Amino acid sequence: MSVIAPAERIGFELIDMDVAAIAPEAIETIRQLVYQHKLVVFRNQKITTEQYVEFAKKIGTPQIYFQDNYHHPDYPEIFVSSNVLVAGKKIGVAGTGRYWHTDCAFQPEPLPMTMLYPQVLPQSIRETYYIDMHQVYKNLPPDLQRYVEGQNALHEAKWRYKVQEWDIDRAIIDILNDFEQTAPPTTHPAVITHPVNHQRSLYISQGFTTKIANLGYEESKEVLDQLFAFIERDEHIHTHIWKEGDILLWDNRTLLHKASTVPKGEPSVSHRIGIYDGLPFYVA
Repeated sequence: MSVIAPAERIGFELIDMDVAAIAPEAIETIRQLVYQHKLVVFRNQKITTEQYVEFAKKIGTPQIYFQDNYHHPDYPEIFVSSNVLVAGKKIGVAGTGRYWHTDCAFQPEPLPMTMLYPQVLPQSIRETYYIDMHQVYKNLPPDLQRYVEGQNALHEAKWRYKVQEWDIDRAIIDILNDFEQTAPPTTHPAVITHPVNHQRSLYISQGFTTKIANLGYEESKEVLDQLFAFIERDEHIHTHIWKEGDILLWDNRTLLHKASTVPKGEPSVSHRIGIYDGLPFYVA
């Protein structure tokens, strides 16, 4: 299955594997590597957009993201993050995911896996950051653990809504209220159990988590601030430095992630595919 080299702290690297020609019997091995090591890095890839989508379909069922302004014009499975115009036309949305989150935590059925394939890398900063929430949960101080054990957390998307051209001349409150109808708040356990490896992970993020359900507003805000400060400590952060030809596949049940900023004037284009693996997102 090609050379397998452990990555730093979390993850595995698969070197010189052509994902466009991957054998069917290798797919389950890849899925198990994701469940075990949280992050898989496929190096040295040179595949077409169609081959990228086909690879995702072998792993599971690609997501069609609910906001179609993020879609690739030819492949709706691809969520486009781009600041580059194509024939003078804006494709996708620029500057996505620059906060700690796990994809689609605000939906009743969150996204189990995310795959990312940059098409144009910035010249200076080429990083994506990850936090292993299983390890965070294991190290969580008892005074914070008591607030999340057996409790639910509320997740909302509206505060991350990106204003679009069609929102001009509309009041912010009306924009947010309309978006909330499309993506209403949802709750999930603050600590979830993985359906495959049965590891327990803290499932909150500064990006989408707005309240611990059983607490009042002020107490919840204070507790969340303490939790986020602990989660986001430097020692918990794994940095992936992108190289040309990298494809990353990770487990959203376990990892938070955050995109780096892109300096003004530097082009950046990434193609994301969310993948449903046919399993429940978490088990009791």
